[in-house]
Amino acid sequence: MHTPHDYSFAEKLRRELDEPLFNPLLKKWVGRGELDYEVYLKTPELLSLQSAEGERVAHDELMFQVVHQAQELWLKLASREAVEVVGELDRDALWRASGRLERIQRILKCLGAEMGVLETMTPDTYQVIRRSLGNGSGQESPGYNTLRKAAEGLEGALERLLARRGQTLRGVYSGGPDDLKRLCEQLMDIDESFQGWLYAHFQLVRRTIGVDRSVKALDGLPTQVLAGRMSLPLFRPLWDVRVELTQTWKRDGGHAPGARRDGCMEGALGAFPPPAPGAACPMHRSDS
Repeated sequence: MHTPHDYSFAEKLRRELDEPLFNPLLKKWVGRGELDYEVYLKTPELLSLQSAEGERVAHDELMFQVVHQAQELWLKLASREAVEVVGELDRDALWRASGRLERIQRILKCLGAEMGVLETMTPDTYQVIRRSLGNGSGQESPGYNTLRKAAEGLEGALERLLARRGQTLRGVYSGGPDDLKRLCEQLMDIDESFQGWLYAHFQLVRRTIGVDRSVKALDGLPTQVLAGRMSLPLFRPLWDVRVELTQTWKRDGGHAPGARRDGCMEGALGAFPPPAPGAACPMHRSDS
């Protein structure tokens, strides 16, 4: 089949995608902004937030904008969910708080996965896009700053919860209440996923412009400083308690590799200071 040299199927498809499309099942035109779905989600405004075809300095600029805009939306959601968790923890609605913490953690997993989409952009392409970004920096991200502020609220709510229950983090991780330990571990999951997202960003920078003292980000700082930023935790006390537990850990009371092991699971707690008075073996508690 022969076609004129000036005819492009790709260009024809591009023009078709820019126009409303007829849905034969609905027997309606989609893309005019008139249908309930479009009105509710504000799709005309949403899809116009990216640079138009003729304004892009590179094809991949659309991907660059879409991913970053999506990340801002996810971060907004995560922060607002954190506000709800603070209220739930303050009124001891721990089951609800636990479910919402799971949601926040999954959101942060999405953020890390989306960085993989940006990794399909080669360094030479990004260098072209980078010329039009001004002095923009991830530190300027409203979502990033909002999430860190929301994390402060979560940490404060946890401190109040522990105080009401007469507990400390050290106590929670030394045979303390299982419900509190579960919440602490979910906060750790969130923190780990947050740092995983920052690590994914670090690797993206490494792939596109390089990480070195001589390479400066658009904010003027060497990209080398990102290595320190990506390990900054949201909930430092939860990480510090691990260090405290290890500092008081005792080798005595264990079993030699291959030796016969008898007795109940309470012996496992012997590696740390004894539990609070009246506490029983976690495997043999009357309420389990």
